[in-house]
Amino acid sequence: MWQQLAITVDESGAEPVSDFLANLGAVAVSFEDAGDQPLFEPKPGETPVWRRTKVIGLFDADAEIDRVLDAIANEFGERVVQYQLEDLEDRAWERAWLDHFQPMRFGRRLWICPTGFEPPEPRAVNVVLDPGLAFGTGTHATTALCLEWLDGQDLQGKTVIDYGCGSGILAVAALKLGAAKAYGVDIDPQALTASEENARKNGVEHRLRLGYPREIAAVRADVVVANILAAPLIELAAEVGEKVLPGGRLGLSGILAAQVESVRAAYISQFDFSPPELREEWALLTGIKRRG
Repeated sequence: MWQQLAITVDESGAEPVSDFLANLGAVAVSFEDAGDQPLFEPKPGETPVWRRTKVIGLFDADAEIDRVLDAIANEFGERVVQYQLEDLEDRAWERAWLDHFQPMRFGRRLWICPTGFEPPEPRAVNVVLDPGLAFGTGTHATTALCLEWLDGQDLQGKTVIDYGCGSGILAVAALKLGAAKAYGVDIDPQALTASEENARKNGVEHRLRLGYPREIAAVRADVVVANILAAPLIELAAEVGEKVLPGGRLGLSGILAAQVESVRAAYISQFDFSPPELREEWALLTGIKRRG
């Protein structure tokens, strides 16, 4: 059993309460929206919180929660809006999530399969991938659009950059689809860790190089895919566009349908774009870099 303590504070108290819970023995601390305030498109490196944030601390079953509550009250007083305490049954949470995750097909030949599942089509291109330290299992519409686009490309012998690699799913898929080498780029060290593990699980770790943007500043590729968000895509347009070789292909996603034109405008000086592919409210924008 675990004890979960959720403390609601305003945004200025979120980080101090989080640090305080960790110092009091919480084995994990996370944030949730305590109101109804969606957060859209944080810039790279930002970790925004909500105006009213629920700080959730997970404690061992034998932790003295009364002592924790007294300490919180003495330290933060009226800044604590409310708190909630509940017991959680011990279980393999990741495996429980996987119970709802089945093999999925993208395009003609690409499958994403969780560990422990027999590939539905053994002769297809099968990527083994579980939820891990960073988001990206293929279940989101933007990831699915990118996977289907990669499946439709001739990647044999080519170099691919996955800009904002998350779990590494796009880079690993590109390598399994025939790319000679791939680069996974992210600003989050957890994303690089998750990508490294997923590459190893699929036997492509020797063809995947992972790093922060500055570490691959000089790399150019035949195919660049960036599944992030519209604001960073616009802000990074010069940097991302420069990484595509003349005649190479660019795939941009994480874009809402209403944001397509603003993203296209940031890249149009270098690329000829195809009509966007839409799924739900999301879009994939693809183009070819002009020569000369």
